[in-house]
Amino acid sequence: MKRTKSRRGAKQNVTPSLVHWRFVVVLIAVVSVFVVLAVRAAYIQVIEPDALIEQGDSRTLRTRDMPSYRGLITDRNGAELAVSVPVRAIYADPKIIHDRDGFSQNRRWEALADVLGQDVNELRERVSNPERRFVYLQRQVSPAMAEYVDKLDIPGIYLRRESRRYYPTGEVAAQIIGITDVDDNGIEGLERLYDEWLTGTPGSRKIRRDAKGRQVEILETKSGEAAGNLQLTIDQRIQALAYREIKEAMLYYQASSASAIVLDVHTGEVLAMVNAPSFNPNDRSDVAPHRMRNRVITDAFEPGSALKPMAVLAALEFGGVKVGDIVDTNPGWMRLGGSLVKDFRNYGELTLEGIIQHSSNMGTSKLALSVPKPFLLDTYYNMGLMSDTGSNMPGESNGIFHERSRWSEFELATLSFGYGISVTTAQLARMYATLGNGGIKRPLQIIKKPQTEGWQPAEERVISEKNAAAILEMMESVTQKGGTAVKAAVPGYRVAGKTGTSRKAVAGGYGEEYVNIFAGVAPVSNPQLVTVVLINEPGGDLYHAGDTAAPVFSAIMGGSLQLLNIAPDDKQVTSTLWMKGAGNGS
Repeated sequence: MKRTKSRRGAKQNVTPSLVHWRFVVVLIAVVSVFVVLAVRAAYIQVIEPDALIEQGDSRTLRTRDMPSYRGLITDRNGAELAVSVPVRAIYADPKIIHDRDGFSQNRRWEALADVLGQDVNELRERVSNPERRFVYLQRQVSPAMAEYVDKLDIPGIYLRRESRRYYPTGEVAAQIIGITDVDDNGIEGLERLYDEWLTGTPGSRKIRRDAKGRQVEILETKSGEAAGNLQLTIDQRIQALAYREIKEAMLYYQASSASAIVLDVHTGEVLAMVNAPSFNPNDRSDVAPHRMRNRVITDAFEPGSALKPMAVLAALEFGGVKVGDIVDTNPGWMRLGGSLVKDFRNYGELTLEGIIQHSSNMGTSKLALSVPKPFLLDTYYNMGLMSDTGSNMPGESNGIFHERSRWSEFELATLSFGYGISVTTAQLARMYATLGNGGIKRPLQIIKKPQTEGWQPAEERVISEKNAAAILEMMESVTQKGGTAVKAAVPGYRVAGKTGTSRKAVAGGYGEEYVNIFAGVAPVSNPQLVTVVLINEPGGDLYHAGDTAAPVFSAIMGGSLQLLNIAPDDKQVTSTLWMKGAGNGS
């Protein structure tokens, strides 16, 4: 009995000790786990929460850019000349293509290559590197093509929104407006000059998505800056008319190029500025540098007889002659320093009007030599020659003029009939606009300025109103019977102008190529428009400005006057036309 009791006592002494030890171990383990979890949670949420927040945001947050389209370019009446249209870009993620075995879908890749007009093997090669994450396959594709590509559902091939510039008038105003590149940045013309103004800042929107990619919350919205629009002084109706006539003239006279400009006399606003050959900005497959050049402002030429009114004007302004004076041009030629100055024939004694009407080299030379050299040169400068026109168009030339400390009589004589100086078509137009505006010179404008109360364009009086009107009346004889440009006449309107037929300078002298010019103002009784036409290097039998540039001037000026509803001022022609209409019962 005693032995049994001793065994129970030994067992009771051992069991509580084992239980206690195990309990302590478990308790410590459990507490340690909770402590570690608490410390970790505190570390993550209090000390370093950014890492997890960033990971969560990367999975759920997205920032979407709201599209911003380039500003409109319109003419003076609101007709659209340049607009932005929504298109799509096709791009690839090579890593996704490889991860999802996208190359196994051969028929879909062939269809993709076919719609893009590319070779399927070359297309695959472009996305063969799995380390790349972004490759453009084609930019600015049409919505229909984008929809077709989307339905192909090739893994790793995606679409993104972008815009493309579209020019409704095509080649008619291409050199003025210019073009943009594939990223919608202006690279030529007004698109380049006003690129910053025409480019808006896109807005953005930050959203949160759920696990299925659905939008559940809009967190932030940033408004972009709207693009500015540009309104030009161009009248698209006159622009189209002038371009049609210039293009036909270039082809008919087999010329290397042709240009024209139409100005509003009183404001200096450019109503039309055209060049041929031109290019289609919507299809740039035939774009070449010579087609993109805005020759009206970039190309300088010796204007020839179109500058002869300047010599008469300088003599009138100096006071050496009066409107009714006679100049003796006998015997029709003279030598100046060993060089010969001559007329087509001996015109004898000529009035100032006769000098302009018959385009007498002798008459303008004698008038130029009768004026002090500084006064003569100042007259040319004051009329806007040898300086920019103020239009601020990119690529504008100031012309070519070599100022000399000493001038020979022959050099001054050649200057009087338009040689020894090169000007642009725009400079010549500005000069004639100054004559039509009563001697007030204004800068040319291509951008329509807001007509706020009290606003006035910059202007400067450079010659007297009396002499400006006198020169206009003298130039009117050029388009009348006996003048050198009767083909420049516009039925119903009094037209004042001057032809210019000059040989093009080559190394060592002058070649056999010509530049034909006609510059004119109408109506003479109340000048409204100036038009200058240039036919460069006519290749046919006709090479005088009176036969080439003059009829083109008549078509452009006549059409422009009618489009603007400017009343006829030639009472004799108007009454004759009315009588014929009345006789026909009209």
